[in-house]
Amino acid sequence: MITRELELTPDAWDDIAEGYDRYVVPTEVRLANEALGHVALKAGDRFLDVAAGSGGLSLPAARLGANVVATDWSPVMIERFEARVREEALSDAEGHVMDAHALELPDATFDVTGSQFGVMLVADQPLALREMVRVTKPGGRVLLIAYGSPAEFEALHFFMGAMQAVVLDFEGLPDDPPPLEFQVSDPEVMRRRLYEAGLSNVTIDTNHEERLEVGSGQQLWDWCLGCNPITGMLTADLTGEQKETIRQVLDGMVRERSGGNGPAVLTAPVNIGIGTK
Repeated sequence: MITRELELTPDAWDDIAEGYDRYVVPTEVRLANEALGHVALKAGDRFLDVAAGSGGLSLPAARLGANVVATDWSPVMIERFEARVREEALSDAEGHVMDAHALELPDATFDVTGSQFGVMLVADQPLALREMVRVTKPGGRVLLIAYGSPAEFEALHFFMGAMQAVVLDFEGLPDDPPPLEFQVSDPEVMRRRLYEAGLSNVTIDTNHEERLEVGSGQQLWDWCLGCNPITGMLTADLTGEQKETIRQVLDGMVRERSGGNGPAVLTAPVNIGIGTK
């Protein structure tokens, strides 16, 4: 059985940084822009992205003209972010290797502090949220984007279903405790944690979803292995033949969903929490 401790090392995220940057970050742009619109981020604002990965939220913020600092505990993720900053000639964006639980930043520095699919994963989320609030200016906003109910996470269920079709004794993901991705899947838990972190005027918007367009089983396989170290750990001991069979099963599932006409669209519910310091 996979345990949540497997998510909790920078090396594990270093190992998937290339796939995350290539396959996952491009799928996060639409949702990031929606969320940044909700916090009214504007050019010139100081914006901090915590547990940023390679920039799914911070790159869209920089494109809006914000002065961006992206932090992540994975050095390779930050290297990928900085490479994208150079490629796009984004002059007011910088990355730093930093643990979300102990941000090496002054108090009351940022107009908006956010995290998209990042702080949802940390081991001590209440501590990380207090750190986000600490570094935000009085009157500033804190933004937390995280997955909703795992029961409605279609890409996850496609992948787990394909695994179970090929590996008959596959146990699936743990549910006690559940993977860290879903620790604030209940919007009321998210609301409580944001208030307890020191925020006021907290709103939780559940009317959002991640939309993943995939044209093949290989594309879905690449996205799943790029999005979290757990996926690679689940498949690490499989034979090459088993992996190929899983990709073929996924291919059939994708074709069935799309009706053989264009890409399949897989959705997952998303909670967007916003509070004021």
